[in-house]
Amino acid sequence: MKQWTIRGEYIQLDQLLKKYDVISSGGQIGSFLAENEVTLNGTPVHEKRKKIRPGDTLRRDGEDIQILGED
Repeated sequence: MKQWTIRGEYIQLDQLLKKYDVISSGGQIGSFLAENEVTLNGTPVHEKRKKIRPGDTLRRDGEDIQILGED
């Protein structure tokens, strides 16, 4: 399982995917979600700006990613 670290209380899905170079611009998030299976804590995600918080688990194309907060 991969681990990604965020700052603050939450980060939006589009910003998180840009931060970790999954997409190169926020404009790509719509097509990315249409072409890839993404779930947050087991629930499918379709919201471009879904809030992702420390402790969440994001699943992208069969790969789990644990979201950690910065201490």
